[in-house]
Amino acid sequence: MSYFIWIGIIVLILLILLPMTIKIVQEYERGVIFRLGRLVGAKGPGFFLIIPFFDRMVKVDLRVVTMDVPPQDVITKDNVTVKVNAVVYFRVVDPEASVVKVLDHIRATSLISQTTLRNVLGQSELDELLSQREALNQRLQQIIDEQTDPWGVKVTIVEIKDVELPETMRRSMAAQAEAERERRAKIIHADGEFQASERLSQAGAVIAREPTTLQLRYLQTLTEIASEKNSTIIFPLPMDLLAGFIHRQDDKKS
Repeated sequence: MSYFIWIGIIVLILLILLPMTIKIVQEYERGVIFRLGRLVGAKGPGFFLIIPFFDRMVKVDLRVVTMDVPPQDVITKDNVTVKVNAVVYFRVVDPEASVVKVLDHIRATSLISQTTLRNVLGQSELDELLSQREALNQRLQQIIDEQTDPWGVKVTIVEIKDVELPETMRRSMAAQAEAERERRAKIIHADGEFQASERLSQAGAVIAREPTTLQLRYLQTLTEIASEKNSTIIFPLPMDLLAGFIHRQDDKKS
C-alpha cells in the first residue's frame, strides 16, 4: 500500500513541476531567463525546459506597438499655445535590455515621447509646425529613438496627428487666408485689365492705319444687332462709307 502511495506522491509532484519546467514561446515572443537572479539569456521561439525554483522566465513581445501620445500643451517659439497629439510606432529589438535596463519599457517610451514632443515643438514656430510637419516627424523619431536605444527599443515612426489652435488664432488665420485670396483675385483682375488694354491699344493702332477696318466693324455690328432682335435701329453711318458714291455723282455731273 505504501508503495502505491509513494508512486502517487511522485506523480503528483511531477504534475506540479511539469508546467513549471516546460515553457513554450510564440514566434513573436522571446523568453528572458534568470537563474538565481542572474541573467542567462533570451530563448525562443518554440519549446524549451527550465529548472523549477531556480529559473524565472519573463516573456517579451517583439511585435510593433502603436502608442497614442496624449495631447500636450505646447508654447511655440512665437508664443502661440497649441495642443498637439501624436502616435509612436516602436518595437523591442533587444529583449534582454528591455527587461534588465528599464522597469516598463512601454511606459518609459510613452513618457519620453511626451517630453520630447513638448521640447521639440516648443523650439518651432507655428508656421513651421503647420507646413513642415514631415521634417518635425523625422526629428522627433530620431531624438526619441536615441533615448530609447539603451532599453533595446527601436522607434520606427513618429507622426503628429493633430494640432489644435485657439479659437482666436483660428479666426485670425481665416481672416488672413481670406485677405490673401482677395489680394490674388485683385492681382489677377488687374492683369486681365492690363492685357485687355494692350490688345485694345494694338487694335486702335491697326484701325488708325487702315480706316477701312473701322467701316467693316460698323457693318459687322449692324449684322449682329439685326440677327438678335427684329426691331428698327437708328445707327450713325460714317460719311467715309458714302465718300465713294459722292465722288462718282460729282464725276457724272461734270
